[in-house]
Amino acid sequence: MTPRRTSRRTRRAAALAVAAALLTAGLTGAGPAVGAGPRSPVTAAPVVDPAATVVPVQTTGPAAKRFNLVILGDGYTADQLPEFRADVEKHLNVLWSVEPFASYRSYINVWAVEVASPESGVDCDPSLDAPRRNTPLGMAFWGGCNASSVQRLLTVDSRAAAAYADLVPGATAANRQIVALANSDTYGGAGGSWATASGGNALSALITPHEIGHSLGGLDDEYDYYGRGVPGGTYTGGEPDSAHHTVLTEAQMRERRAKWWRWLGEESESGGVIGRHEGGLYSTKGVWRPSRHSIMKTLGYPFDQVGREVMVEAISAKVDLLQGHTPNAEPIGADRTVSVDTLHPEGGALEVRWSLDGRPLRRYDGARAVDLRRLGLRGGEHRLTARVVDPTPFVRDPAIRGSAALTRTVEWTVDPAVRTPRSEKPAAFAAHTATDRPVGAWSTVYAETTHPVRGVPKVRWRLDGRPVATGANDRDLDLSRLRLREGTHTLTARIAGTGQELRWSVDARPATAAYELSKPLRTVRRPGRPVEYVYDGPFTMALTARDDREGYVVRQFRVDGDGWYTYYGWPTDAEAPFRFTPGGTEIDGLVYGKLGAPRVVPWDDATPEYGTHRVEYRTIDAAGNTGAARSFLVTLVRPGGHGG
Repeated sequence: MTPRRTSRRTRRAAALAVAAALLTAGLTGAGPAVGAGPRSPVTAAPVVDPAATVVPVQTTGPAAKRFNLVILGDGYTADQLPEFRADVEKHLNVLWSVEPFASYRSYINVWAVEVASPESGVDCDPSLDAPRRNTPLGMAFWGGCNASSVQRLLTVDSRAAAAYADLVPGATAANRQIVALANSDTYGGAGGSWATASGGNALSALITPHEIGHSLGGLDDEYDYYGRGVPGGTYTGGEPDSAHHTVLTEAQMRERRAKWWRWLGEESESGGVIGRHEGGLYSTKGVWRPSRHSIMKTLGYPFDQVGREVMVEAISAKVDLLQGHTPNAEPIGADRTVSVDTLHPEGGALEVRWSLDGRPLRRYDGARAVDLRRLGLRGGEHRLTARVVDPTPFVRDPAIRGSAALTRTVEWTVDPAVRTPRSEKPAAFAAHTATDRPVGAWSTVYAETTHPVRGVPKVRWRLDGRPVATGANDRDLDLSRLRLREGTHTLTARIAGTGQELRWSVDARPATAAYELSKPLRTVRRPGRPVEYVYDGPFTMALTARDDREGYVVRQFRVDGDGWYTYYGWPTDAEAPFRFTPGGTEIDGLVYGKLGAPRVVPWDDATPEYGTHRVEYRTIDAAGNTGAARSFLVTLVRPGGHGG
């Protein structure tokens, strides 16, 4: 495949012409978690193009208080910057469809650094003898044009990447993640200090969360090979440091309370059951992983629960759950209000628990403020404590739950003898969920206020003009609890006693999906059953999506109840349909579209692939709404068989 210097249609034709020789795409990551280092020794400091532009794609708070995802583009000429923007949108919407990024999207700022490249494309794409390109980030396939590497290892000049990322104010090496996109349709990526991915390959948007799994979460590859098509041999080391690899049996994990023992027996988010599946760390035998396939093994599937738990901690460790609070450096009076500001996950509100002198203040559970005047404090000093905890069900390990990533505590010394100066500043909104884009019907919306010294501002919520009741926490509203009818709704938040109001459009209408199959032998329709298509050989499926709002829509499917799999077309062509065969199609040492054992095997046919398969499909739109799954049946019969 060639660098994207022409239109998408022309590039597609070129890709098809050389696909037989350059089958480089695959449902795996880009190889081991290696640093995306410079392609050649760097002798001078990188020169930053003064025309480079920082574009805030998503702003959820000050950069210094957020995890900042900085997306760089390399090899995009000035005329191709619209393609870079389209690639960024696709990569992000796929990322937001993957947990835990979906639930913790509100922890993340996204910045795109747009810099026009003198030449289109990147180095050594697709071959070692391909022309070198003059590009700002020096991205290159083959591990930086290294003949001893592999084509899919896509590197970036690390110093140039850091220099361009430094253009984002407030985003530092400690609170940011760099993702460099290459202007290419060739499959490739890498994860180390930074993540890289090709911008336009059919699988490229799936590379990004996999590589962030390496770069941010420290997750390892679960491949049972290093070279495609070459078995990885037998693992001979001790117990791996990797959180998602082990040499222990399930009984030993339970007995020792080690590795993923808390998740054993659970239905895996990526399909099957969490247990002990042999292969990983580039070895075929002697080491085990939690799931049959997860995103760290097979692109298209999500993180399983084990990897997801690691990623929750990694994302949360980049921010502080406690964003602000009433000053506590000196004793405070008992004649005032004490407040905390927290983060606001889209997947559900954080818990706040208050205690006084070690005794819980139950009636304030969830509240973000306590009016000390209502406590009637007397005598000497008292100790007031607020504990903020993320109650996410994605975490079961108490050590992770109790870590600074998911638990924060603040204390005040309260002295009734201290008198608090009056403050006449009126209450006002201080921070809130963005109002310039629709919010999904599944998400949690928030509205923070300023904090008067006396009194607690009340936030009143209305949906389509009707009041919505809240508990002690009136700063967060979980829309998923309201079971909204399909359509568009108007949500407002008002500070009681003021004229201040916020307004959101709530998108409660998921995108719809449609499928198109290759011509079957016959179509069978029976009352009360999904439509059934009969084939005696390979068949193809194209999935399309429609939405009443702008934004890239993620399409997913699953077969016979396996994990949901993101649809991308075909590995060598994003515009081609997905192809199913009894034995699958091998591309660069990997197999795609293999039909497993069906749930129904008619006519006493014991051959695993033949029989009836259920195919389900759904969408996830730009607002994060997941459409209801629909399904059809496919019956595969032997060539020349009667088909029932």
